[in-house]
Amino acid sequence: MKLAARVAQVSPSLTLAIAAKAKAMKAEGIDVCSFSAGEPDFDTPAHIKAAAKQALDLGKTKYGPAAGEPQLRAAIAHKLQFENALDYQDQNIIVTNGGKQSLFNLMLTMIEPGDEVIIPVPYWLSYPEMVKLAGGVPVFISTDAATGYKVTATQLRQSITPRTRLFILNSPSNPTGMVYTPEELQAIAQVVVEQDIWVVSDEIYEKILYDGAKHLSIGSLGAEIFARTIVSSGFAKAYSMTGWRVGFLAGPVELIQAVTKIQGHSTSHVCTFAQHGAIAALEGSQDCVEQMRQAFAERRKVMLDHLEAIPGLTCTKPDGAFYLFVNIGKTGLNSLDFCNALLESQQVATVPGIAFGVGDHIRLSYATDTVTIEAGMERLATFTSNL
Repeated sequence: MKLAARVAQVSPSLTLAIAAKAKAMKAEGIDVCSFSAGEPDFDTPAHIKAAAKQALDLGKTKYGPAAGEPQLRAAIAHKLQFENALDYQDQNIIVTNGGKQSLFNLMLTMIEPGDEVIIPVPYWLSYPEMVKLAGGVPVFISTDAATGYKVTATQLRQSITPRTRLFILNSPSNPTGMVYTPEELQAIAQVVVEQDIWVVSDEIYEKILYDGAKHLSIGSLGAEIFARTIVSSGFAKAYSMTGWRVGFLAGPVELIQAVTKIQGHSTSHVCTFAQHGAIAALEGSQDCVEQMRQAFAERRKVMLDHLEAIPGLTCTKPDGAFYLFVNIGKTGLNSLDFCNALLESQQVATVPGIAFGVGDHIRLSYATDTVTIEAGMERLATFTSNL
């Protein structure tokens, strides 16, 4: 069968493939310790599920507005105003099928063939694929542990060309968990404004922070940067709603109207009763978010303590999210070979760093219980000792 050329330009998702392999092994009765998941292991909080159930009982099962339920758009705008100091109104919001669709829609709306999109490395693996599907050109900026895996304003300025359209900022970061400081964001904002480009701020992990780290939306740093900022986020990580597929994009009205037009011809809108669950997530108690954050903090400590005792592996302590990005360079293996061998010999599932643009790292997720973390890290230690 002849397929469109764009398909050949896109790489399959390694994270989904590895997670699927780990699940298949578990289904066969194999004792797998999986550190591959990019989702919380907690159930969705009860009040959120109850709101969705009530919406079902009330017949909220019909088509809705392409941009989202008015009450949810209003709740998102309110959250952005009061939590993030971003002056968005209802008309600045579109509800999407997860944060992923918000970014995909954005690329289709903004990027012309040949336009350049600047992406820091390591990156969430779908960023460059979305850019390519829209006909754009990903431009990568390498980072390392010395800079906390964060792009500097100087690097950003040097990467901008006349074809640059957009810069992708992800803080807290997947896969590193690093968080940009106010000073770092201010310097980046200055470059964005001076060079008259756009920044999309992926803030999906904003509520999962540790050791006093604070989340700051780059668009809150002044009117000029706000005018050039687009915010992508959702409910998946903070509220353990990954399967609900509810995200959003916030930006100028003209952009949101264009994104709505595109979404109207693809998925139409987000599942109606799921949106009512999202309303409850924003308007209800936030204690559940803090409880999950505290659990992640405890798990992070357990995993870090084990990792520090394994010779040859190093990791920069993350400020947020629920990942460790581990340097395996001293083992002599590339990330794909390391992860495959670890899964086959010790039944520990991890994600190779090459999926995020870095071949000598692996990503470990601590979005699992401490028993699994303890067992998996012991197996990881055994594996590395035999190399």
